[in-house]
Amino acid sequence: MILDRYFARRFAYIFGAIFGIFAIILTFLGLADNLRRYGGDAGSFGDILDLALLDAPSGVYQILPLIMIIASISMFLGLSRSSELVVTRAAGRSGLRLLLAPLIVSVLIGAIGVAVMNPVVAATSRAFESKVATLRGGGSVLSLSSSGLWLRQGDDTGQTVIHAARTNLSGTTLWDATFLTFAPDGMPQSRIKADIAVLNNGAWTLNGVKTWPFNTADTPEAAATVSATASISSSLTADQIRNNFGTPSSISIWDLPAFIQRLQSAGFSAQRHIVWLQMELSQPLFLGAMMLIGAAFTMRPQRGGKVGLNVMSAILLAFTIYFIRNFAQILGENGDVPAALAAWAPPLAAAGVALGILLQREDG
Repeated sequence: MILDRYFARRFAYIFGAIFGIFAIILTFLGLADNLRRYGGDAGSFGDILDLALLDAPSGVYQILPLIMIIASISMFLGLSRSSELVVTRAAGRSGLRLLLAPLIVSVLIGAIGVAVMNPVVAATSRAFESKVATLRGGGSVLSLSSSGLWLRQGDDTGQTVIHAARTNLSGTTLWDATFLTFAPDGMPQSRIKADIAVLNNGAWTLNGVKTWPFNTADTPEAAATVSATASISSSLTADQIRNNFGTPSSISIWDLPAFIQRLQSAGFSAQRHIVWLQMELSQPLFLGAMMLIGAAFTMRPQRGGKVGLNVMSAILLAFTIYFIRNFAQILGENGDVPAALAAWAPPLAAAGVALGILLQREDG
């Protein structure tokens, strides 16, 4: 038990040190990149620094598998060079039993990352996008709530707020739609209710329309008009509507199931978000597999030129599995494979490969 605690503390310390180093590096890289992108906008250096700090958690979270494999390699190379592995084996502790404590730590790191760091990354990502939109003078055009879909469009002639009970997959057809138009000074002009609204050629084509004007002396209901069709100009496009959902990573994993339900109720496809949810849930297993891969190639005594070869082999295998996981994610988002299979198969395969190499090297 004492030996297990020692290995667990050592692995956690190495992981934390490497995590901190990468966080600092990514912050400085983000600062340089944001200075290049937004330095010419109306933002001060403080705004650019805020952008770098807001973007850093997302970057670090994405490379957690890389940090894990480097931490694993660093730990077991250090144990080999100090002969602690030899002493541990001489005391009767098998190589596989030695891996138990670091494996538990790596899985716990993954669980903490999903439960704690994921919401932090989601919040900082939203704040980053909001600050970028402020610097560029724009804003989001879409919001999704339990009451339906909300859109906003505007130009020099005024703003229009749109609400719909549901929509199609592309967001270009709305059912039970309501359009609230506002003048440039912010005063309401009219309320338009339509059974169906279709976006095409820079305008909304409405069917089953009733209009309530707000800029007349009569009451809105008394001045209301009914027509079969109508048209409202629009600056929105289908790509704008889809893209303003943001990436699934900008939504906390705790809020993601409810968001998926709202997305499906509104008529949008939630496949990308379902796959992302499964990918996040499999993250602890994937980080554990990365730790095992690093250990498989470096936990034996290193001799001569084999050190570099083993380290390179571990990193190449880790990157191969990482890219296979990304490819499986794309397949899952496209609906070619089930979401659960796309998310869980690569980590399980990686763990199986690592255990196979360990068994062959330890007992083969």
